[in-house]
Amino acid sequence: MQGGGGGVMRRVLAIAALIFVIDQITKVWIVFGLDLATRGAIDVLPPYLNLRMAWNPGINFGLFAGGEATRIALILIALAIVAWVLVWVRRDPPGRFGQIAAGALVGGALGNVVDRVLYGAVADFLNMSCCGFDNPYAFNVADIAIFAGIAGLVVLPPRRPSDEAEGK
Repeated sequence: MQGGGGGVMRRVLAIAALIFVIDQITKVWIVFGLDLATRGAIDVLPPYLNLRMAWNPGINFGLFAGGEATRIALILIALAIVAWVLVWVRRDPPGRFGQIAAGALVGGALGNVVDRVLYGAVADFLNMSCCGFDNPYAFNVADIAIFAGIAGLVVLPPRRPSDEAEGK
């Protein structure tokens, strides 16, 4: 482990915890507090922002939706990805943006794992449309964090904390 790896790990875990808490609070508030689970739909700022209840047993866009074995497999895959990202962060600490991306990915993945464990499916509820495009899909805060985390880890060039200290 390179110097400062412990601080990097704490930052990644703090970001993951923040994303996880925001995701779970929004799910409880919207799905149960606003009773979206029963109401099915709430128009907030149509067509730009609507709440549409969707229990997603699969991954993005309902892909790989299946029975109990699929649910367990998706939980195990998500946990394996979380473990892999955390091991990678510990062994080869990324720079600031990599830490944020890793934390977002971990927090989002764990948020959706909790849904699969508690409800058997992921609670999706955000629906956005614009400019004549009627989006039929719903997503949640965890999905946004996962997408942003993956994009950040793939698109952003790796920068180590030592690079940032040296002004590279």
